Amino acid sequence: MFLAPNLLAGEILMSLRSRQSAPSCGKYDIPRAILAGLLAFVCGASLTLDLPALAEARDTATPSSTTDKSKQSPVLKGLPITELSEDEAILHALNRLAYGPRPGDVERVRQMGLAKWIEQQLNPNSIDDKAVEARLGNYPTLKMSSARLMEEYPQAKQAAKQAGLTIEEYRREQQEKRRADAAADAIAKDSQPSQEPPVTENSNAPAAMKEPAMDKPRPPMEAGKRDALGGGDPNFTPRALDADSKRPQRVIAELSMAKMTRAIYSERQLDEVLADFWFNHFNVFAQKGEDKWLLTSYERDAIRPHVLGKFKDLVTATAKSPAMLFYLDNWLSADPKAAERVAPQRGMRRPRYRNGPLGGMGRSHPPRPAPNGQGQNKQKKERGLNENYGRELMELHTLGVDGGYTQKDVTEVARCFTGWTIGEPRRDPQFKFEDRLHDRDAKYVLGKKIHAGGIKDAEEVIELLARHPSTAKFISTKLARRFVSDNPPAALVDRMTKTFQSSDGDIRAVLKTMIDSPEFWSRDAYRAKIKTPFELVVSAARVLGTDVDVPLPLVMWVARIGQPLYLCQPPTGYSDKAETWVNTGALLNRLNFSLALASNRMRGARSDVSSLLGADAAKDSKMALDRAVQAFLGGQASPQTVQTLEKQLENPQLLQAKLDDPVKQVDFGIVAGLVLGSPEFQRR
Repeated sequence: MFLAPNLLAGEILMSLRSRQSAPSCGKYDIPRAILAGLLAFVCGASLTLDLPALAEARDTATPSSTTDKSKQSPVLKGLPITELSEDEAILHALNRLAYGPRPGDVERVRQMGLAKWIEQQLNPNSIDDKAVEARLGNYPTLKMSSARLMEEYPQAKQAAKQAGLTIEEYRREQQEKRRADAAADAIAKDSQPSQEPPVTENSNAPAAMKEPAMDKPRPPMEAGKRDALGGGDPNFTPRALDADSKRPQRVIAELSMAKMTRAIYSERQLDEVLADFWFNHFNVFAQKGEDKWLLTSYERDAIRPHVLGKFKDLVTATAKSPAMLFYLDNWLSADPKAAERVAPQRGMRRPRYRNGPLGGMGRSHPPRPAPNGQGQNKQKKERGLNENYGRELMELHTLGVDGGYTQKDVTEVARCFTGWTIGEPRRDPQFKFEDRLHDRDAKYVLGKKIHAGGIKDAEEVIELLARHPSTAKFISTKLARRFVSDNPPAALVDRMTKTFQSSDGDIRAVLKTMIDSPEFWSRDAYRAKIKTPFELVVSAARVLGTDVDVPLPLVMWVARIGQPLYLCQPPTGYSDKAETWVNTGALLNRLNFSLALASNRMRGARSDVSSLLGADAAKDSKMALDRAVQAFLGGQASPQTVQTLEKQLENPQLLQAKLDDPVKQVDFGIVAGLVLGSPEFQRR
């Protein structure tokens, strides 16, 4: 939904209140006077920056900032940059090949040389990243096997069994434990001396903007807050997500916090951007059954090692991952004739393969007998051919929806992947090829006969699809869309496609072709992409130099803005186009997030905005705004944005003073939050 530029602020607020996508933000609400003025501009502009006007304003202010081939800066040497200034090119690289600049990053890249920085990012193993590895030590689940995660973070039913209790007894015990914990929290709080709640760095902050006390007992979990990773109160942590929790939700919470930590602090920024890109490309939904325990290994062992490698290896790793096998049901796919082949041996093998693909036909226990053989027929149906993975492999992972395949090809690919299953899925889930479930007849995929036999049938299909021209174009287009623009230039995609084919799907080589292109560094590509919620949250934390001790509230903010991590249900993954993320509800949440982070109203995160803007700007709101624009937008904001923000400079809440108060002190948190909420910062 896009609002007309001439809508009055009151009409915008009324529209916001009427939309279900814009829930009340409670104590995180932006002061209404500021919200009205800013949303009137942001929603009216719909994040469509006038880039030519922005360029003209820049040229007027700094006429020597543009470059050409004959006068190219040494910092940009070796790169085809003719339309961007030195600072713009560095910011462009940091916003596309990384999650945005941290304080001092632009200068560090300038001293190093942009080409050298890019070369390091393309070779991440050359970069020391021990600091972020130390931070990840807080999340022990990251190094655990799926089997150990299942054992240490069981579902309630399994936990009850381990404790020798019925499920009802276990739940009563857990309820009593929660009550005891709440009582202990209350007693501990009452026994402490009374303290004033901490406030923001400016002690004159208005009550609505003050930092909530961190030792306040947690309120009862309300409806809508049961799944915090899906968008609950960012400063409220359900017991299931606590560090000492042994609930399965903690596994995904640690995976999400690790993703946030890496994105903010890792020096291997391109590696992190690509890990996010490829996980989204080969999406798996955390809340589908056993996948909550399988995702940690999936990202660690199948995605991350291959983000800059050969595409075929990446496809193979995901195809064999228990997480993908479970998510798209391929672990249940079998030749319909397989049941007939194994029937004579089923009775003697059931005890041995109790949790395997033959014992109970994939169930943890043998099926109960049913009248007239109904249960047996149902099991045969469940263990028949499943086309889910075959379809998504071609439509989403390789060829693309217009890749030239037919429904017959989907069926044939599914036949090739029969027998690719999971051994002991509820005890020690590992990839297993079960030859007795495999379709042994010849198949024909895209006109090519596949009859290598056994596991080689599917491996031959992966080879065929990975080297297909449609795959080269589809993957090149997706990469160009992520890194260049929503509608990437056809000539660039063609060159990337040729590199993909000539390099046998070498992802690093394809990216290098893209980065070495004039299109990547063009004026049209500059700030042409809207940040996803994850990119916004990470880039804001980076540009503020925020010290994040507890990343969980940031994870929850990502969900609140509309992109819960690891919780995208369809296999398509999250969209990478602007229209998905631009709506009034999302804009409201983006603004509230920016203010909460910059004003130090977020648990576990501290930003020192005063050090970025300078103490001397505390009495001069115009100076504070100018420095915020320079620090967070590279000094580039459209005249419309500047004018809109300047109108808020005399707002009493911004100045933290009464109308007749001669002493005015600028609230740096609000200034920074408003600039981070501007259309320019929403783009990368």
